[in-house]
Amino acid sequence: MTTALVTGAAGFVGFHAAKRWLDEGFRVVGLDSVSDYYDPALKEARLDILNGYEGFSLVRDRVEAPGVLNDLMAEHAPRHVIHLAAQAGVRHSIDAPRDYMSANIQGTFELLEAARAHPGAHLLIASTSSVYGANTKMPYGETDKADTQMSFYAATKKATEAMAHSYAHLYDLPVTMFRFFTVYGPWGRPDMAYFKFVKAILEGQPIEIYNHGNMARDFTFIDDLIEAVWRLSEVRPMRPGSDDRVAAHDSLSAVAPFRVVNIGKAAPDRLGDFIAAIEEALGMNAEKVYKEMQPGDVPATHSDTTLLRDLTGYACKTPISEGIPRFVTWYRAHYGV
Repeated sequence: MTTALVTGAAGFVGFHAAKRWLDEGFRVVGLDSVSDYYDPALKEARLDILNGYEGFSLVRDRVEAPGVLNDLMAEHAPRHVIHLAAQAGVRHSIDAPRDYMSANIQGTFELLEAARAHPGAHLLIASTSSVYGANTKMPYGETDKADTQMSFYAATKKATEAMAHSYAHLYDLPVTMFRFFTVYGPWGRPDMAYFKFVKAILEGQPIEIYNHGNMARDFTFIDDLIEAVWRLSEVRPMRPGSDDRVAAHDSLSAVAPFRVVNIGKAAPDRLGDFIAAIEEALGMNAEKVYKEMQPGDVPATHSDTTLLRDLTGYACKTPISEGIPRFVTWYRAHYGV
């Protein structure tokens, strides 16, 4: 069986990615420390599902632990490495920046060193729409300059893009970086706003709405994101030759087999509409408390996904009117509400 290595396999996106690769007939080796950044029981429940597959195995260790990824690459020679292990969260990066240095910077370095020693895999590495930072031109395009990150989380992710590009150039490693836009859906992260909103409303607690509700996000349903990643896994970047013509909007590097791709719905929703969809799905109204913008946050995100469509023929399309009820159905079932 062909092998895929998924870092962060017990996480939200990692779980869904591992499951998709297993469903496609791959053997999947997962790496996850099952940290307590949020409820480990939720992570264990995801792993229980993955463990139901004969082709799944898990190594419980930190992605930044020296030698762990090197040993896994040497032993399993994966066709794809889906690198999703990271310390997530914009707001937490203000309180615990060292966690981001360790998991995001050091963890990605360990991956790149392992890939250099054991080449052959397509490296599929998660970045974030947060790297666009203070950019005001929208929609965000992959070739836009992105040097004004607003949080340390975003800064570490932009750093991993630069790190991966240098290794792609020096060692001819095929790398595709994904800039994810506000992913949501079943088995999601409890620190995300939509998860908090559903929990609070069901418990009769008020919800906090930042920037007085003047926010918009390119909310991307998890199934759409995984489909995009799956399709891009077989689109290996190639170092362009001197005669190759590359479209102006293609982020393919001129000096490396390296590309950045936005994955988003390309249609932002107002935060108020998002909350209204949650209220409708729950059949309950929220008590709303309006607050100022939090440090490190941005008022809006909007993806240009022309490159994704050109490379794969696919476009993320699930509206919040469909995605939110699917999350609420999962939440009620999982927590017995």
